Amino acid sequence: MQKLSKRLNHFQTGIFASLTHKRNELIKQNKKVYNLYVGTPDFKINENIRETVSKEAKDPENFKYSLIDSPEMLQAVKEYYKARYQTDIETDEICSVNGSQDGIGHLGLALLDEGDKALLPDPGYPVFEAGVLLAGGEVVYYPLKKENGFLPDLSDINEETLKQVKYMIVSYPSNPCGAVANKKMYIDLIEKAKKYGFYIINDNAYSDIIFDGLEGFSFLSIPGAKEVGVEFFSLSKSFNTTGARISFCIGNKDIVNGLRIIRSQYDFGMFMPIQKAAITALKTPREEVLKQCAEYQKRRDTLCGGLRKIGWNVPDSKGTMFVWASIPQNFSSSMEFWNELVDKTGVICTPGTAFGPMGEGYVRFALVLPPEQLKEVVDIIDKSGILK
Repeated sequence: MQKLSKRLNHFQTGIFASLTHKRNELIKQNKKVYNLYVGTPDFKINENIRETVSKEAKDPENFKYSLIDSPEMLQAVKEYYKARYQTDIETDEICSVNGSQDGIGHLGLALLDEGDKALLPDPGYPVFEAGVLLAGGEVVYYPLKKENGFLPDLSDINEETLKQVKYMIVSYPSNPCGAVANKKMYIDLIEKAKKYGFYIINDNAYSDIIFDGLEGFSFLSIPGAKEVGVEFFSLSKSFNTTGARISFCIGNKDIVNGLRIIRSQYDFGMFMPIQKAAITALKTPREEVLKQCAEYQKRRDTLCGGLRKIGWNVPDSKGTMFVWASIPQNFSSSMEFWNELVDKTGVICTPGTAFGPMGEGYVRFALVLPPEQLKEVVDIIDKSGILK
């Protein structure tokens, strides 16, 4: 009898697929459900992007293998980075990926040999770890602690370990913690990367969802960044194109080329209508993105402020479309609270343990409902008595 790969022992069904099954079960029981677990924007996609996909899908030539990133799309990325981040990007410093999850999930195959170490945030997005394990690498965590503003703390990692690390993943604004980093933090990390010889991989999915006047910027805008790393730049959250899977790995030429080579082994290029949609999105007026960010901030204020009023001390997220909340003191674990919350209210969030060991004691809410429905969420949590 043939056996499946041993690497499957590291993995379970993705957390969001599991939560979707739970949601569907509740719906079958005719229970009202509030979906606050997965970060799929509910805002309408720009009509020009939709029209571009529709128009280009009518051209039979666009159903052939694209094989490469079109010069027009690469130029649009370069122009966007110059206008948005005041950063110059060269054509050979860009590689498209089918979503940042796909890119980060395969990056380890380009950078890691068996047993090599990668430095990952804890808590952090699950694919960070999956990409290391799929490549046969070893995970070293750096903690994101509340008392440190959920910023990187490498003080407990000895120098010998840092010398063995091949790459470090950084993600700000932070999913799941909702923290925001300043440029000084990245300057310090670039110095450490040069000192110890590791790459920095920056997950830049949420620089357009940032609150209270804080700055969203590109890692690549910092001097020396391209020498030591790349960032994954996504259109999913800024332009509401999550299902289209439009992202780019941008920066250090060696890393970009390595990922491009890996991609060429399993993929024949981004679907051409999607490439055309990317161009349209990148040329969308910035005012639309800023307006949407303001709407996210209203949602954050409604949820976090509302929960504080009913006795749950949930701090304001500083960025992303997520809220990171410590569980109420009368519960001993994230899963215990999560089960009680779902059963009593129909509110489905994500248990913090889905994001790593240090996620214990937290849950993550996605700001994917309008303020009036988030008021309902606060009200139903209050009436459930779960905070008493």
